[in-house]
Amino acid sequence: MGEEGFSSDSSLLYHRGIPSAMVDARIWELPDLGTTPNHPLLPRHLKLHDLFAPGLGTGPGAGTGPAIGPVIGGAGIDVVTGRRLVLGNGDVRLSYVVATAPSPLYRNAIGDECVFVEAGSGTVQTVFGELPVESGDFVMIPRATVHRWLPDGVLRAYIVEGNSHIGPPRKYLSRFGQLLEHSPYCERDLHGPTAPLSVDGVDVPVFTKHRGNGPSGIVGSIVVGPHHPFDVVGWDGCLYPYTFNVRDFEPITGRVHQPPPVHQVFEGTNFVICAFVPRKVDYHPLAIPVPYYHSNVDSDEIMFYVAGDYEARKGSGIGPGSVSVHPGGHSHGPQPGAVEAALGKDYFDELAVMVDTFRPLELGEGGRAVDDGAYAWTWSGRGPA
Repeated sequence: MGEEGFSSDSSLLYHRGIPSAMVDARIWELPDLGTTPNHPLLPRHLKLHDLFAPGLGTGPGAGTGPAIGPVIGGAGIDVVTGRRLVLGNGDVRLSYVVATAPSPLYRNAIGDECVFVEAGSGTVQTVFGELPVESGDFVMIPRATVHRWLPDGVLRAYIVEGNSHIGPPRKYLSRFGQLLEHSPYCERDLHGPTAPLSVDGVDVPVFTKHRGNGPSGIVGSIVVGPHHPFDVVGWDGCLYPYTFNVRDFEPITGRVHQPPPVHQVFEGTNFVICAFVPRKVDYHPLAIPVPYYHSNVDSDEIMFYVAGDYEARKGSGIGPGSVSVHPGGHSHGPQPGAVEAALGKDYFDELAVMVDTFRPLELGEGGRAVDDGAYAWTWSGRGPA
C-alpha cells in the first residue's frame, strides 16, 4: 500500500486472503454533499451542537439546543454514514457527527481523513490493527484504509476529509522525515496499532467513497469481498493510521502575540489544521494578549471551539460546539470589549481546532441549518434594517 505512485510512504501488509477479490458491487447513496457559496460574503457562526438531538450524552460537548432538521445522533447513527457536511470546497470537507452505533466497514478512496474526537471514546478497527480513541484525539486515517468506528457510548467527532494526504507540516520535519526539536510534538506522541487484527467473515461489504460524476464529484459504492478484509497477520512500513492527542501538543508562546502558524498541527494540499490549547500567553509588560485585527488575505479561517473560554470572542455568542467562519476578504479580530477584558491576563484556558483553507469554502447542508444569522453584526452592534 503506497502513496504518490509508490514514490512516497508505503507499507507491506501480509493478508491471508486475496485482497483484490470481490463478489459484488452496488451503489451507496451518499447523503447531501452539495454546497452553497458564502454569498453575500459574511463571517458566520455555526452552532454544531444544534445539529443533533438535545441532551444526548452528558458533560462537555453534550447537545444543548434544539435539533435542526432530522433528529439524529441517537440509536443507529454512526461516524461514517451519519456525518453532516458543514463546509467544503475542492480540497477539503468539514463534517460533524454524534454517533452511538458501530459504523460499517469504510474506506475513503479520495484522500486522508483527520477525525477530531470532541467527546467520548471508542475503538477504530483498521486493516492494520486497532486504535483506542478518546476525547482530544486526532485520528489520522490514510487514504483507502479499510476501517470501522466502534463508539463506547456517545462519541462526538469533527471530521476533516482531504482530497489529498494529511500529515505533519514540512517545517517540522528533517529532510529524512524525523520530527525536529522545535516541533510542538514528537514521534512518541503518535500512537499506531500495536497488534494485528483478525476477523472471520463471508461476503463482507465495504462502504467506499470515491470520485465520480455526482453533483459534488463524489460518489459511493458498496464493494463486497468473499472474506473479511481484517485478515492481515502482520505489516511493516511507514504508512499506517495513528492517533495524536491534543493534550500532547506543546504550545509555542512569546513575549508578544504569536501568529497562527505556531499553532499548526497538520497540513494537506491547500489547507492546514491548527490547535489552540491552554497556554501561557504574552508576557511583555505592555502586551495585549488577544489577537490583533487582521486580514488573512489568502485564507478562510474556520475555528471549532471545543472547550474553555475563548477570550477574543466574548460577547459574540460563541461557545463550545461553535464554528466561526472568517472568510478571506474580511478583516476580523476581537469582539468589542475583549481587548480591555484581556489586559493583565497571562494564561488562556481554551481549546479550539482551526482549519485554514487557501480556496474559499462553501456552506454544506449542516452549516446552512445552524447558521445563527447574527454573528456578522456583533462588531458593530447592529445589522440591516
